[in-house]
Amino acid sequence: MNSLVGVLMRFRQDHIALAADIEAMFHQVRVKDDDCDALRFLWWPNGNLKVQPKCYQMQVHLFGATSSPSCAAYALKKTAIDNGELFETEIASTVERNFYVDDLLKSVDTEERAVQLATDLREIMKRGGFRLTKWLSNSKVVINEIPNSERAPSVEILKSNTALPTDRALGVIWDVNDDAIKYKVKLEEKPLTRRGITSTVSSIFDPLGLIAPIILKGKIILQDLSKQSIKLGWDDPIPKEKEEEWIKWKSTLPEIENISIPRCFKTKDMKEISDAQLHIFSDGSEIGYGACAYLRLVDTNGKVNCSLILGKSRLAPLKQTTIPRLELSGAVVACKLYEIIRDELEIKIDSVVFWTDSMIVLGYIKNESRRFKTFVANRLSSIHELTSPGQWRYVDTRSNPADIASRGILATENKQIKFWLHGPEFLLKDLYEWPKPKAVSTVDEQDIEIKRVVMINSTTTDSIRDIITYFSNWQVLQRTVAWLIRFKKNCIRRFLKRDDEIKTDSLNADELQEATRYILIHVQQESFLNEIKMIEKQNPVKKDSRLASLNPVMHDGLLRVKGRLNLSLSKCPVIIPNSHHVTLINQVVSRTKWSYRNGTSASIITGKVLDFKRT
Repeated sequence: MNSLVGVLMRFRQDHIALAADIEAMFHQVRVKDDDCDALRFLWWPNGNLKVQPKCYQMQVHLFGATSSPSCAAYALKKTAIDNGELFETEIASTVERNFYVDDLLKSVDTEERAVQLATDLREIMKRGGFRLTKWLSNSKVVINEIPNSERAPSVEILKSNTALPTDRALGVIWDVNDDAIKYKVKLEEKPLTRRGITSTVSSIFDPLGLIAPIILKGKIILQDLSKQSIKLGWDDPIPKEKEEEWIKWKSTLPEIENISIPRCFKTKDMKEISDAQLHIFSDGSEIGYGACAYLRLVDTNGKVNCSLILGKSRLAPLKQTTIPRLELSGAVVACKLYEIIRDELEIKIDSVVFWTDSMIVLGYIKNESRRFKTFVANRLSSIHELTSPGQWRYVDTRSNPADIASRGILATENKQIKFWLHGPEFLLKDLYEWPKPKAVSTVDEQDIEIKRVVMINSTTTDSIRDIITYFSNWQVLQRTVAWLIRFKKNCIRRFLKRDDEIKTDSLNADELQEATRYILIHVQQESFLNEIKMIEKQNPVKKDSRLASLNPVMHDGLLRVKGRLNLSLSKCPVIIPNSHHVTLINQVVSRTKWSYRNGTSASIITGKVLDFKRT
C-alpha cells in the first residue's frame, strides 16, 4: 500500500489537481474460495432470534477486515500491470503510485493532460472491474469534461462564475476554489483530564506536519501532566495551573482555520523549472526537537518560490538529556525527512542542503578522528548513511525555522507561522546572499561525548610491537607505519563518504612525522606507562623512578626532558629507554629531523649525537 505522506506530497507537484474515488472498492475484489470459510457469519431472518439462524459467507472483501486494504491494493496494482501496455506509461504509474486505498490524488502540468489522464484512468480501472467516480479538480475545464454522474457530489454543473467547492483529500481539507490546503477544527467538550486532553490533541489531523509546532504546544502540556511528580490518573482532574495553560492553548485552536497553504509547490505564474533544491533545517531545545524541509524552485525566468514540504516536531524525553544530544536527534529527524522526500517526490532534486544552528553538531558530523559514546555514535551513523558532511551548513538561530519545531508556537502567532510555512528570507535570494559557511573546529578531547580510551600495560606482544621489532632499518619502519596510518584514515574517509579526501599519492613529510610520533608514543607507553599516568594527573614522578632525575614533562603526547626556563623543543629531548629496539636501530641512522608546525625542529637520533634522552 502506498504511503499517505507520499501520495499527498505528489499531489502538490503540479498546477492542475485531480481527485477521485473507487466505488465500493473492497466489494470489487473476490476472496479465494478456499478462504471464504473464514468469512462465515450467522443470519437470523427478519431479526427473529427464536428461529434457526442461517449460515452465510462473504465472497468479497468486507469493510473493517484487517486484510481488506492490502488485498484490494494488490488487486489495484495487478490491474495496472495486466493492462499497462495498452496505455501510456504514466497511466499505469498513476494507478500504482497515486492511490491511497480507494482514493486517487494526482497533479499534472496542463488541463489537456488532466482531461486525457482522467479518460484513460477510467478506462484502465474499468478493465480491472473498478469504477472510478466522485471526480474533482481545481480546473473547471477538466470538471466540465467529466460526465455529471461521475463527478463528486459537491460539484454542480459549472458555469464560468460558479465557485469550486471545498472537499477532503485523504482527510486533509482541500479548498478547490483557492487551491489551498486548510484545516477544520472541531472542538468537542472533553473533561479536563489526561484522557480528555489526549483526545483533543490527537483530533487534529496533520499527516504532513505543516502545523506541527502548534500541535507540539498541546503535547507539551500533556507531557507535563504525565511526569511522575504529578502522578495523575487518566481520569483525575488536572491541577489548576495546568488547567489555565490548557484552556489558553485550546482557545487559540480555531485560529488554525485561518491558515491557508498553497497546494502546489509552484506559483501560478511560474514557467518551466530550471533548478530544484531541497533545504532541510533541524534544531533541538530543552522542550523538544524537530526538522522542516523546504522545496526551493527556480524557473527559467529566475522566479523563486519556497514551500514547506514536511515538518516534524517531537517532545524531548522525560529523562533529562543534554542540548547537543537533542540537537543531534533533530539532525537525525532531518535525515529521515530527506529519505521520505527522496523516495516519494517525483521532482528531480538538483541539490540538498542541511542547516543547523549547532556548531557542536556540525563538529560531530564532520569529525573523522574521535570516537563517540554509543548514543552519539549511533545517530552519527544514521546521518552519514544518508548524507555527506559537505551537505551540512551553519545557520543563525534567528534564521532557523526548525527552532519553532523544537519549541512550539500558538496558532495566534501569525509572524512565526509565516516564517514556518515559507522558510527564511535568504532562500528567496541568490546563493551569495546565503549565510557564509563557518569554520568547524575539531571536537575537543574533553567533550563529554568522547569515548575514553583506557591504555593498559599488557605483557602480550601486540601488532604494533611486532611491526617495530620486525624492521632493522629506521626509514623502512617509519614509512611502513606511515602507510598503515594513511590506510586507516582512507578507510574512515570512505566510510564517511568523503571519497574526494582519499590520498593515493606518495607519502609527504607530515605523514612521516606523524608516523615517527606514533612509534615514539608506543615506545613510551610500553616502557613508562606509570610515569605518564602520574604526569597526566599533574603529579611528579616517584623518586624511585628511573626518570626522576630527568624532571620529565608531557608535550604533544610525548615525554620530554624539561629544559631550563622552558626553552625551545630542540633543548627538550624525547625520552626513550636505552635498550629498546627503536633506540638501537636509530644508532646507525644519519641525522633525522622532526619539524613542528610552529617552525621549530628537534633532531631525533643520530649516530653519535643523542637527541633522544636515553634512560
